[in-house]
Amino acid sequence: MSDDPRIILLAHGSSDQRWCQTFEELATPTLGSVPGSRIAYMELAEPSLDTIISEGRNEGIGTFIIVPLFLAAGRHLRKDVPGMIEDLQSTYGVSITLAPPIGENPQLGYAIRDVVNQQLEQQKQTA
Repeated sequence: MSDDPRIILLAHGSSDQRWCQTFEELATPTLGSVPGSRIAYMELAEPSLDTIISEGRNEGIGTFIIVPLFLAAGRHLRKDVPGMIEDLQSTYGVSITLAPPIGENPQLGYAIRDVVNQQLEQQKQTA
């Protein structure tokens, strides 16, 4: 089995493909620069977390790090996802680490600031 962990960007999921497409676009820079990284959905969309862990296990991956694309740790990240992780670790015999939600990283605040400043600049140019 590989010692290099596979990074999984975890989004909630939705039956609305436009919603999923937003997260796939957000994930693109990471997927393009972090070898083997994948996006997965907690529910309502594919690929599911189970699908990505199963595929990784079949490729010889034994360690996974889940980076939740959530703004904060609500019930899903405090209860549902840890329960899913326990089941997946038991089923596939792998090690899975749950990172803090992306919203807890201070860098996201700077990214939001930059988006706001871009919007203000665009507003000035059209005025």
